[in-house]
Amino acid sequence: MRDAVIIEAVRTPIGKGKANGALAAEHPVDLLARTLQALIERTGLDPALVDDVVGGCVTQVGDQAANLTRTAVLAAGFPESVPAMTVDRQCGSSQQAAHIAAQGVLSGAYDIAIACGVESMSRVPMGASVLPGSNPYAPLASRYPEGLVGQGISAELIAAQWKITREEQDAFALESHRRAAAAWDHGEFSRELAWLSRDETVRPGTSLEALAGLKPAFYDPALEARFPEIGWHVTAGNSSPINDGAAAVLIMEAGVAARLGLRPRARFRSFAVVGDDPLLMLTAIVPATAKVLARSGLRLEDIDLFEVNEAFASVVLAWQRETGAPLDRVNVRGGAIAIGHPLGGSGARIMTTLLHAMEDRGARLGLQTMCEAGGLANATILELL
Repeated sequence: MRDAVIIEAVRTPIGKGKANGALAAEHPVDLLARTLQALIERTGLDPALVDDVVGGCVTQVGDQAANLTRTAVLAAGFPESVPAMTVDRQCGSSQQAAHIAAQGVLSGAYDIAIACGVESMSRVPMGASVLPGSNPYAPLASRYPEGLVGQGISAELIAAQWKITREEQDAFALESHRRAAAAWDHGEFSRELAWLSRDETVRPGTSLEALAGLKPAFYDPALEARFPEIGWHVTAGNSSPINDGAAAVLIMEAGVAARLGLRPRARFRSFAVVGDDPLLMLTAIVPATAKVLARSGLRLEDIDLFEVNEAFASVVLAWQRETGAPLDRVNVRGGAIAIGHPLGGSGARIMTTLLHAMEDRGARLGLQTMCEAGGLANATILELL
């Protein structure tokens, strides 16, 4: 039997997705290329041995167009013989890239693969791939005659359906910043960074009072009659910010790693991907968690650490209510509300953070899941070796 194992995982610091952000001037191809170089430098692997590089990116237009993963592989100095592809599973794109890479190893299609992802929201704004006057959802009008909504409204609908208050969302956001700031202060992110610099959107000085003073970010009077249950509690403070960043994970077959003298750090135990209601959109992490546990033969109680992408506080809190997972095991170093959410780079970033947190805490099993636009979610279980 073949085992797909992680040898190394690195990420960039996460920058503000604004003109004055630390990574805003860096082309996304160069950002990913530097991350790939760091991965190779840390392991000493000959990049010519890599069978494929699978990268995630959401807004594949402009600087992120034309299979940017292949361009990044060449920019990183890899041999021209190393292939690459770019996938789009929305916010879960680089988690899906890790699934493709690991499943390729397990099947025998690959011996060595790299999963990675990048997003420069400074240079390529979210939604830029939708041309003016176009509507990619127009063919769904007969199935969803009232129309689908944006993710912010979906987050509001989730808060309303699960009766999650503004105070609960703000408290969750505050704890994300507190945990991320503490992790930085204690040097817990240092091993996973491709180069040393702090994540720019962690706010150690924020407070419940400051968060409570923020206005609803997605209020739309045109939707009040359709959704009278919405309390308009989702703000910039209890949502993930706009960011730039990249991450990369080296995955190979365990026997190949042994032959090369490389130490496996974790193995892929189970995978899942599911679809769910595209109106609520962000709830698929609940069935994805159930599915990945069932496939692994594990129970929720067996999982030592969880990483659940903090697209919005309401999403993680609804997931917690449905699963019963203890919040003291969820996003123990903070999540996307504090660290940031560079879309296509987030799946690999979360996997990198999860791996290092598992090692530092002696956790045997870790579960990662991410909500994705369109009512999708990926879930992965890692087992520490």
